[in-house]
Amino acid sequence: MRAIMVVGTASHVGKSLITTALCRILSRRGWRVAPFKGQNMALNSYVTANGGEMGYAQAVQAWAAGVAPQVEMNPILLKPQGDMTSQVILKGRAVGRTTATQYYENFFDQGWQAIQESLTRLGQDYDFLVCEGAGSPVEVNLKHRDLTNMRIAKHLNAPTVLVADIDRGGVFAHIIGTLELMEPEERALVKGIIINKFRGQREVLEPGLQWIKERTGIPVLGVVPWIENALPAEDSLSLLDRTPGSKKQADITIAVIRLPRISNFTDFDPLEAEPNVRVVYLSPKEKLSYPDAVIIPGTKTTIADLLILQRTGMAEEIQNYVAAGGTVMGVCGGFQMMGQFLADPEGIEGHEGRFPGLDLFPLRTVITQQKIARQRTVSSRFPQDGLPVSGYELHQGRTQLLLSEGKDEKGTPFEFLFEDRSLGVVDASQSLWGTYLHGLFDNGPWRRAWLNRLRQQRGLGSLPTGIPNYREQREAVLNELTEAVSEHLDLTPLLG
Repeated sequence: MRAIMVVGTASHVGKSLITTALCRILSRRGWRVAPFKGQNMALNSYVTANGGEMGYAQAVQAWAAGVAPQVEMNPILLKPQGDMTSQVILKGRAVGRTTATQYYENFFDQGWQAIQESLTRLGQDYDFLVCEGAGSPVEVNLKHRDLTNMRIAKHLNAPTVLVADIDRGGVFAHIIGTLELMEPEERALVKGIIINKFRGQREVLEPGLQWIKERTGIPVLGVVPWIENALPAEDSLSLLDRTPGSKKQADITIAVIRLPRISNFTDFDPLEAEPNVRVVYLSPKEKLSYPDAVIIPGTKTTIADLLILQRTGMAEEIQNYVAAGGTVMGVCGGFQMMGQFLADPEGIEGHEGRFPGLDLFPLRTVITQQKIARQRTVSSRFPQDGLPVSGYELHQGRTQLLLSEGKDEKGTPFEFLFEDRSLGVVDASQSLWGTYLHGLFDNGPWRRAWLNRLRQQRGLGSLPTGIPNYREQREAVLNELTEAVSEHLDLTPLLG
């Protein structure tokens, strides 16, 4: 098995983008390719066919390689919980909650073993690995316990590429500083440098590229131009950089509440890809105003984020918005928040006790130790009957829907979204929607049927519903990304 290692001078320099492009480039050359990231810290995750949880970015990289995602591609996933702790997902299963200090004391050896086992397993099924590092490979206070970067490169004896972000400035210092802090055996593995996010004229940069080659002896494999929003973001920090889209044809505005521990906001990429839809992410401290729909997304800490909504006044704004006839969709943790109360008797999320919800749905949720993670294919009942819908469940809580003969205790009528009643509910006016199904908007006909209801409220005509699912759009994005990157790279020093 051959391997390439992709490391970066810092976080957010474009390692994931380069790794994704390399997966497709090598796959097109006839290799059976798999992505690999030994340890990832992210709140966007994916559930594999066998019910294992992994980073969503590695799932996208697997799709770029033309293979099915599997947990060995990301054997360690850390999901921050906001109280200086993270949930540890080891080879697809939640194994506990830990602080950073406890993690390295209790999980380092176990984690390295899981990484080696995963590499062995992938080596049986694939003939080329494209490995991605995390953050910087030369954090001097963390390097001795770094499971993600050069430890893996040395283990695989993998030719390594160093990615640097020129847009943030100081690119030459970042490159030289990173190389200087590497051990000699680590630096010897670095076979090329990629400068990413370039917005200028290549000839102006050329003297600097030649200087790097003369100063380090390492060639610059390419200068990749700025590529706008090419891939799903790994963490919520990227949402702070987003500005509301300037789509001139946007008829519908959907506000997503940017919860402090928002997770799986990749659910809304298909909405952002709709040419007639503008998606805005609102802080709980901002004014809600009156968008066409509000989405309360998933979160790693449902109770803590619910308390934030209540303290900032956003909870009251949402309730007033509903009273005025607004449409609200809750996904996973957002769905749980819409109920009468949430209880965490064991303090699993860090807030032990029972807490009132938004009281928009007749449901009660109890946070439990056991996490439900599974792919689902069901038939919808609303907004259009009989549409096949696929997605996945990923939640740590049991929800009881308090319905009797289609009504709650107050006599308010409610319906179930799908043939499996546990997956979601909708009120009689179809203004309140709640579901446990991640990836719901990936289903093109269902997404359009839901959007058409919003359009009808505005007096707009309906959009066609006979459209493909989002995965076809994702394939087009991956192809465009690969073309945009490959024309600027010379991989000969890496591949020989």
